[in-house]
Amino acid sequence: MSKSVRFSHEQEALLEQAARALGVSQSKLIRDAIDEKCRGVLRPPLAQSLAPFIGRIKSAGGRARKSGVAFKTVLRQRKDK
Repeated sequence: MSKSVRFSHEQEALLEQAARALGVSQSKLIRDAIDEKCRGVLRPPLAQSLAPFIGRIKSAGGRARKSGVAFKTVLRQRKDK
């Protein structure tokens, strides 16, 4: 499918330089950039991506149990300054 897009002179120069640096056609660079941007925008929420893994790992807590105490200590130190 063809689309018509207008570029500023600066964008055109950037496109030419980037395509040359990557050794790809300008069309390929544009297609790849559109793929990357659209997938980033349409990426599912983190909770949905992690859903299959949540609750699968058993842990004794380790250092994570002490993170709340450490965080409170840092906040108190900052407040006292």
